Amino acid sequence: MESLDTVLAAHRAYLVGWNVGAPASDDLPIYRSEVPHAPLNGVLRVSGRAPRDALAEARDRLDGVPRIWWAGPDSDAGTADALLSLGAVRLARMPIMTVATDRAAYAPMPAGLRITETTDLSEFVPAYGRVSGISPAGVAAAIERERAFSAGGTVIRLAARLDDGVLAGTTVAWLSHDLLTLYFVGTQPEQRRRGVAAALTTAALYLARERGVRTAALTSTSVAESLYHRIGFRTAGTFDLLSF
Repeated sequence: MESLDTVLAAHRAYLVGWNVGAPASDDLPIYRSEVPHAPLNGVLRVSGRAPRDALAEARDRLDGVPRIWWAGPDSDAGTADALLSLGAVRLARMPIMTVATDRAAYAPMPAGLRITETTDLSEFVPAYGRVSGISPAGVAAAIERERAFSAGGTVIRLAARLDDGVLAGTTVAWLSHDLLTLYFVGTQPEQRRRGVAAALTTAALYLARERGVRTAALTSTSVAESLYHRIGFRTAGTFDLLSF
């Protein structure tokens, strides 16, 4: 299993790959995608910086876009509490989950579903945007940033389709730092409770194993946490997601 430090570094690298602003520093990595969706703009950690000074810089660089702060194990101890004392609101606590790709409980493929790699961003991005909360007005910007994604690594976009071609779900498999990290695992609302998300996660894990990647990671919502536990993911750390 890769270390938690590696998992966190890969996560930072992925989100910084969306950045169109000033280059992200290591002690205060700020990323600004211009997509009007808070998780795609924000601050990834505070390391060796006074929280009040970090807040002032982040406010300046992220002015005009919705954003979040990720306060996790790669931030200085007490960062979340310090930001809360400065007026932040805790939006959620999200577990950082990992699994060895050769020990996962691979889910069966539901009948009538197939999963393939896709490059059609005009279909893929609106689908994950609908699930993750990107407004229709922000989809064009998200497509543009997907096309211009700049981090070192491999992005593979997986689409789950029904036999009639209807897109049922999506996930982004991010291969970097000898690790698979999953983003935008989502099922279209009318296709839920059919095993689509489990099948997409399984497909990504198979893909990683075929490429010699031994560890997979993701950050989970509370709703999806039980699904990932069934597949074999275990909590390795926690992010506090904060907003001002």
